[in-house]
Amino acid sequence: VQLQASGGGLVQAGGSLRLSCAASGRTFSSYAMGWFRQAPGKEREFIAAISRSSGITYYTDSVKGRFTISRDNAKNTVYLQMNSLKPEDTASYYCAAHNTPSSRWYGREIYDYRYWGQGTLVTVSS
Repeated sequence: VQLQASGGGLVQAGGSLRLSCAASGRTFSSYAMGWFRQAPGKEREFIAAISRSSGITYYTDSVKGRFTISRDNAKNTVYLQMNSLKPEDTASYYCAAHNTPSSRWYGREIYDYRYWGQGTLVTVSS
């Protein structure tokens, strides 16, 4: 599967952005999806994950209540709605996919995911 992330940009603190990650192929519903981010000089970190059927989502503590991951399997797309953005959210954001037979599986580690999109840059100004 090939992944194409989009939706990044410059936003003021307190603002919102919605990232999209479009996947190629006809088996998108077989993949659990995740979002990660990497700030300059820092390691890539997990942000959010969603199971194949959208039944299970998981967030890192720093974005709980502000970010929402969702997916539309008919459109082969996963989204990350980001509200109440803070300057510390500034980073390149990456989507990732893992083919799994489990409708409940989701991954929180970089090594959980085989397929990665290119990053989309989010800059939050203070």
